[in-house]
Amino acid sequence: MVSFNQQIDKYAELIVKVGVNVQEGQEVYITGSIEVASLVRQVAAKAYEAGASNVHVDWVDEALSRLKYEKASDELFTSFPEWETAKRNAFLAKGAAFISIISPNPDLLKGIDSTRIGNYQKASGKGLAEFRRAIQADKVSWTVVAASTKDWAVKVFPDSVSEQYAVDLLWQAIFKSVRLDAADPVQAWEEHNKTLHLKSDILNEKHFHKLQYRAPGTELTIELPEKHLWVAASSTNEKGIPFMANMPTEEVFTVPLKTGVNGYVSSTKPLSHGGNIIDGFKLTFENGRIIKVEAEQGQEILQQLVDTDEGSHFLGEVALVPHESPISQSNVLFLNTLFDENASNHLAIGSGYAFNVEGGKQMSAEALVENGVNSSIMHVDFMIGSADMDIDGVLADGTVVPVFRKGGWAI
Repeated sequence: MVSFNQQIDKYAELIVKVGVNVQEGQEVYITGSIEVASLVRQVAAKAYEAGASNVHVDWVDEALSRLKYEKASDELFTSFPEWETAKRNAFLAKGAAFISIISPNPDLLKGIDSTRIGNYQKASGKGLAEFRRAIQADKVSWTVVAASTKDWAVKVFPDSVSEQYAVDLLWQAIFKSVRLDAADPVQAWEEHNKTLHLKSDILNEKHFHKLQYRAPGTELTIELPEKHLWVAASSTNEKGIPFMANMPTEEVFTVPLKTGVNGYVSSTKPLSHGGNIIDGFKLTFENGRIIKVEAEQGQEILQQLVDTDEGSHFLGEVALVPHESPISQSNVLFLNTLFDENASNHLAIGSGYAFNVEGGKQMSAEALVENGVNSSIMHVDFMIGSADMDIDGVLADGTVVPVFRKGGWAI
């Protein structure tokens, strides 16, 4: 039987070898919680073993984050430290690999003044704009992975006999989602990558003009830019080094035409955003713009998200994930977008990825906008898929091709 320490060792190796594919002499920038320090240290060790010249760690303490929102002055949340911006941009300039190990408490900021949350999201979005543009254009290798912590685990497994048991259950769910149970996880990811790319190849060959969604609470049409590209799993940085931006990942995705979204869409899973849960929501679109926001829970937070900037009133991503995906079949509601988006078709409010259009990685910000790609300081995914969802692809000549039927692939 494989011990927990052995699983952590294999996970760390997967993050370094497949996640960011650390190269000889490369610097590595890790963000992680103090609660999962052992995993962070193991990832750092694996990075050095892979040839990293330096591993920098930015520690996260959610208790201190909560205290700041409770105790600090209002002014603090309207600006972002220049040194924080400079630090990330310095590592960016060096071509560092960025590893984000997330373990968020879905209720971290419950009860906090939503204005403070919204103000800081705007401030940090502006402060990290250059960094995020580079990440969204795959200038460097980056990956987002997860680690189990008590506050998160007890939300996912509320009926567990103890907090520690909940933490253990979440760890095993995370390990399974990243194929750590395979005999050779690295090889398993290579095969998974090929499978997803087969779907993106088919969609790129079809080159649909638009997609039409139908499901309970959803009647939506999404036009696609002329130069759109469907992308899956692995990416390639500007030096030609492959990496895996999200682990897990089950999606095939592209960018919508900014002004080409019409109709309405309803969420099918809760969205954890800004330290709060948003649930039971519906968005209505006209010529791409969100014109109506409705939510059973967290409406104020959702409205502030949409109102962050002009671009946050539009979509930046359309992603296809079959309802029978492994994460969906696990029947675990992770209350975390990294996982829940890989159990469901989803869309993203905010910016689009440069690599989702032909030649986009080399385009200026202005050129991307001219090609229909939305620009925003935000990018927030939300889940819309279900076993009742049908999606049609419409070709330029009007031919309708089934893409999804009853939540599963039809092509």
